Amino acid sequence: MKYIEFKVHATRQGIEQVTAMYMKYGITDVSIDDPADMQDILDNKNEYGWDYIEDEMKENLDREPTISCFFEDNEKNREKVQILKVLIMKLKSDELYGEFGWDVDFGRLYGEEIFIDDEDWKDKWKENFKPTKITDKLVVKPTWEEYTPADGELVIEIDPGMAFGTGTHETTSLCLKLMEKYLGNNAAEKKVLDVGCGSGILSIGAALLGSTDILGIEIDEDAVRVANENIDLNKVGDKVKAVQGDLTEGVSFKADIIVANLMADLVMKLSKSAGKHLKKDGVYISSGILVEKKEVVSEAIKEAGFEIIEIAEDGEWCAIAAKVKKGFFGRLFG
Repeated sequence: MKYIEFKVHATRQGIEQVTAMYMKYGITDVSIDDPADMQDILDNKNEYGWDYIEDEMKENLDREPTISCFFEDNEKNREKVQILKVLIMKLKSDELYGEFGWDVDFGRLYGEEIFIDDEDWKDKWKENFKPTKITDKLVVKPTWEEYTPADGELVIEIDPGMAFGTGTHETTSLCLKLMEKYLGNNAAEKKVLDVGCGSGILSIGAALLGSTDILGIEIDEDAVRVANENIDLNKVGDKVKAVQGDLTEGVSFKADIIVANLMADLVMKLSKSAGKHLKKDGVYISSGILVEKKEVVSEAIKEAGFEIIEIAEDGEWCAIAAKVKKGFFGRLFG
């Protein structure tokens, strides 16, 4: 079987806008290639404790970030790709006319279609996914790589398939770091709700850190399947389950920690209901937020009844940790 890869060349700012546009049209499975991720690995080689890094991984670090989505090659999907091309051109036009402000740069926003065979598509994205130490304790390792953990390291084994979440992107690593911090030393006593769980990486990380009751929610059916496969792979099925759902709609699960690696707009939407799914003194961790949107997202979180306790940044991305304001809990449940 052949596939169409629709690849858009953009800046990091552009990638977020393209991703948001895709989600409006029901496209949730994307692959992001950001050379800044590899540069971070190279800059922190000693932290990761590797003996070597393959030379080919160092090449083309000055290339543009790209975002790709994949479709089976048929007439209907060829028409869909042409529609996406038009939407990308309109996005660039809106940027040039100042619809997003005059200080943004979405890059070229050049969309191209690439026709590829099934096997090429399956393996192409794996080339630069290597074992990576994300936090003080957590290491993310793809299933096809060998890795011997050092003392105290916890290894998340991941095959993301078509789901988002390899751990190497700043949005995911920021979530993992904050989750590790706020789970603390009594993680076994804390329940975790992972909204938009993707490949299941955050849920699995919570289980390895000691939490024993974790629920992952994902709108995409294929991602739910991938997440549960990864949960089984890491032998944490007795602690974690992933289910299909739209944010927290219809969910009764109450957690000590909510993690949500989404996008700015979805974080703001989720914030309106997140407090109802937190226990007293629970922590709401959100990520997938460009630093330039930090203030507007923070204000939305505050308006939803939270106080910001920490904002962590990595490059152009940030994650926000918040708690329900004192005195607001009664208003949520009164």
